[in-house]
Amino acid sequence: AQAAGCFSENQFREACAELQEWGPGGANWELLVTTLGFRVYRRRYQQTGLYEYKVFGVLDDCPPDLFAAVYMDLDYRKQWDPYVKEIQEKRCSGETVVYWQVKYPFPMSNRDFVYIREHQELDVEGQKIHVVLAQSTSVPQFPERSGVVRVTQYKQRLAVQSDGKKGSK
Repeated sequence: AQAAGCFSENQFREACAELQEWGPGGANWELLVTTLGFRVYRRRYQQTGLYEYKVFGVLDDCPPDLFAAVYMDLDYRKQWDPYVKEIQEKRCSGETVVYWQVKYPFPMSNRDFVYIREHQELDVEGQKIHVVLAQSTSVPQFPERSGVVRVTQYKQRLAVQSDGKKGSK
């Protein structure tokens, strides 16, 4: 089921296609860092000055089903992510909305995000791929807070599949 029509089947398929390419694709991507078997790329949007990031890598000992379960479990994230100030899900007008506040060091202000997200398992040529899509939204249940900077242009695409052994890529 789609979150109030926010994500199309095509958007999920595009995330899968990127996983198959195993690289950033398109123009203007800069390799930022390679570490622990991961490659991080970034691209700057001229209109906004903001960066978009892509990360490719393998987690050797974490099967895709476990990876996706941990990724979607916001209560567990509070335990392992020291930057979480607050994170919660709430049903708002028929869709599941996430509120996430991230701790930033002084003198910077904390950042918060309000977004919808959806997880689907797709079958691509017999291979199961977990895809999570997320994008900013605005709902009255999560108004902006004084002293916290609201991130309004958040979007995310995550695709995870087996590395062919006992891990995830």
